[in-house]
Amino acid sequence: MAITLLNPDGLPTIDVYHQAAVATGSRTVYIAGQVSWDADGATVGPGDLAAQVEQCYLNVATALAGAGATFDDVAKLTVHVANWTPDQMPLLLEGVRRATAKIGTTATPPATLLGVAALDVPEHLVEVEAVAVLD
Repeated sequence: MAITLLNPDGLPTIDVYHQAAVATGSRTVYIAGQVSWDADGATVGPGDLAAQVEQCYLNVATALAGAGATFDDVAKLTVHVANWTPDQMPLLLEGVRRATAKIGTTATPPATLLGVAALDVPEHLVEVEAVAVLD
């Protein structure tokens, strides 16, 4: 596998992501920010952060599969949440839990969570982008 996840001494261990990833592969896959669209472009889960996070992760998994990758190949995730407040964390984590259960992964790559004023359209609450590395 091209990705080794690390929690170096001196940094806290976080349940939902690792602090670092070492990539040794030769091909990099960049996944565009995925919103909660289904295959027909309809928004899944209007007003429901957990449902939208779940769909975003499923869309990332679909894009990864198209490139011959899985979540185990992801070196970095970036999650953008519109109008983020810390009390939304349980909903975000619930969406991740549901998606990873469906995908069948326990991968916890380094991740950045960014609160943003807005996304592409008002009904989108979250957008997830990924960078993966393949052998």
